[in-house]
Amino acid sequence: MTGASPRAGRVFAAARDLVLEHGVRKVTIAEIAQAAGVGKGTVYLYWPTKEDLVLALFARDLLACVEDVVRALADDPSLVMPRRLAPLLVRTALGRPLSRRLHTGDVDALRLLAQHAADREVFDRADASALSYGVLPILRAHGLVRADRPVLHQAYTVHALLTGFIATEAGRVTGPLPVGNAEEILAETVHVLLEPGVDPPPDVVAAAATEAVASLNVAAAALAEIAGPG
Repeated sequence: MTGASPRAGRVFAAARDLVLEHGVRKVTIAEIAQAAGVGKGTVYLYWPTKEDLVLALFARDLLACVEDVVRALADDPSLVMPRRLAPLLVRTALGRPLSRRLHTGDVDALRLLAQHAADREVFDRADASALSYGVLPILRAHGLVRADRPVLHQAYTVHALLTGFIATEAGRVTGPLPVGNAEEILAETVHVLLEPGVDPPPDVVAAAATEAVASLNVAAAALAEIAGPG
């Protein structure tokens, strides 16, 4: 557990910078301690192993992503419409460096998660693309998603679509795609695949947003347990 100690904060910041620069496998506790200006014993005081520290780092980034989406929905409930929610999820996932690495297949990070089954389950539920399995049924129940296909098929399709967009955008080093704006392409695709011909009234959309936020908060609470306080 991290507490609110300034020393723990320095360790977190140092570990984050080193993991982003060198990757999970190459970073050592000794390097983290040196960069943070503390002894190795101080690091172990807060995290029993390097793996615990790394998992907490990734959990905090994913938690921040979920909290960003929750705030956005609270400010503008219409963002829960699938054609607006999908680009929001992609943009949020790409906006946090560690989350970006996790979403785009950081082998060492995924291997670490594979060794911690309970934590892997939490991370999988909070993944931007996997949130479709929790949120999409809510949207469908409120009429924001068509009901002419099995909901699990729709969720799988959205999961695959968001995963592909995140990976493609994260891997590009050039400017905008020559075919147009990626978020607009994603929004149009989701609209055609999922949405009914007529938007529900604002009160229905607001109710869907409220339920979606509640579902996201469940994922956030599970991530917070891994991330630790402070």
